[in-house]
Amino acid sequence: MDAAVDEMVRALAPHQDARDWSGPAGSLEWDCRSTAVHIGHDLLAYAGQVAARPADGYLPFDLTVRPDAAVADVLRTAAACGRLLAAALRTAPAGARAWHWGPCDAAGFAAMGVAEVLLHTHDITQGLAVPWDPPADLAAKALARLFPDAPPGPPPQVLLWCTGRATLPDHPRRTTWTWQAALPD
Repeated sequence: MDAAVDEMVRALAPHQDARDWSGPAGSLEWDCRSTAVHIGHDLLAYAGQVAARPADGYLPFDLTVRPDAAVADVLRTAAACGRLLAAALRTAPAGARAWHWGPCDAAGFAAMGVAEVLLHTHDITQGLAVPWDPPADLAAKALARLFPDAPPGPPPQVLLWCTGRATLPDHPRRTTWTWQAALPD
């Protein structure tokens, strides 16, 4: 988780003032700034789940980022939420489960957190016209947990394909997808 957050900051911070963040984030309907807020929102929600370990739903809280917050502050907020998730993961008891469309362990929440950071950093860099690909080692770890039936290929491209963001030779582009974070019953 920490490595994914570090990579997000490395990829996006140099462009926090140099680019227009009001345009769409890649193929998403959200703009780049809203997508960065979404990263923080999901990471904080995952941290709450891991810390509280509810068995039947998400905790009833949301991250609110002031509309006038600068992009630099939005990125710092997203990074802080990622670090909170990392801390919750490190302190989760062995075998602990929390709800994410079923019982999910800390490794599942870690994989989802890494995937959220990598995928939405990719979306933002696409929107900012900044060349960037997810690091192969982090993409491979997210793929192994979330998409166990993923086809072979370079992990960054396969992760983008699994989530409908890219094409992959000999495979139709995905228009719908879900990841498998919850453990089987």
